Amino acid sequence: MDQTTTISITEARKRLFQIAKEVQTPGRSYTLTEKGKPKVIIISFEEYDSLKETIEVLTEFPNLKKDMEETEKAIKTGEYKNWTTLEDLLGREGFVFQDKSSNKYEVSNSGKTKSRKRTRKITKS
Repeated sequence: MDQTTTISITEARKRLFQIAKEVQTPGRSYTLTEKGKPKVIIISFEEYDSLKETIEVLTEFPNLKKDMEETEKAIKTGEYKNWTTLEDLLGREGFVFQDKSSNKYEVSNSGKTKSRKRTRKITKS
């Protein structure tokens, strides 16, 4: 359950370290007022970062909720079993090598021969 405490900026100045510690609890925040009107919200950095990330995701995927609902419906009805996998899609576009051979990852030694060191004849001049 979210808990917000409203206090004046003057009061917050006196209790800043205590407030900073309290807002580390998830859902805990402070609203600071100036002349009785809300001016600032104090939340933990972790909660702030999470909110920013949520906003970014919702901005990039505006239909996310609808897409998730459609996916859940497809899972319940079994329709998702007919979906194309990413691997199949990339394979059709030529991005994935699809090896259909029975021998996978075979290493051949047939082309190698033992090398021998050559000796040179030293001539005196």
